[in-house]
Amino acid sequence: MIELYGHPFSSYTWKARIALLANDTDHVFKRVDPGHPDNTAFVQSAHPAGKFPVLRDGDTVVIEATSIIEYLAEHHHGIAPLIPYSANQAITARMLDRVFDNYVTGNMQKVVDAYIANGENPDPAQIDSGKAGLRRAYAWLERWLGENQLPSDISLVSCAAAPSLFYADWVEPIPADCSRVAAYRAELLALPDIAHVVDDARPFRKLFPLGAPDRD
Repeated sequence: MIELYGHPFSSYTWKARIALLANDTDHVFKRVDPGHPDNTAFVQSAHPAGKFPVLRDGDTVVIEATSIIEYLAEHHHGIAPLIPYSANQAITARMLDRVFDNYVTGNMQKVVDAYIANGENPDPAQIDSGKAGLRRAYAWLERWLGENQLPSDISLVSCAAAPSLFYADWVEPIPADCSRVAAYRAELLALPDIAHVVDDARPFRKLFPLGAPDRD
């Protein structure tokens, strides 16, 4: 039985869980928090920085959400291809995965980290940098979506995009002139497997350092 170690509120845990849910892959979710010290100890030993998600499949341990999805696509096939079968489409999927992780989640995390470091007086320069980076990423995605077509099934792209856009919009709302990005976010959140991880995370919204908005 596959085991996925992570936390229900973690964006990168969502990314891996969506891939498992999309293909109805049998697995056990192992929550990593102070109440589950054995799970925490395993993650600390399995990952060089002690981070989740971590997947264990028998004797095989895979770290990092993107690599977990690549592993599932190769070893646990299902109706959702995860990695597109076309080599060119697979390249595009991997490219967009990096865009969402590095420039959407990455810039969102800059702002979150500023509040984690000092909730009463977060570094304004760090906040401005993160929000400016998000606006630039939104604009790039808006242009890309206007000129290209996304895979129709749950794939590496949607696994990366759903948590990225979900939390980024809480930090810096998607602007009105990025209607394609906003529509894509709404489309993702309406998918049952993505709605599942959103609902599982609801009890933890109080943990969001900026304060979670009363929506979604």
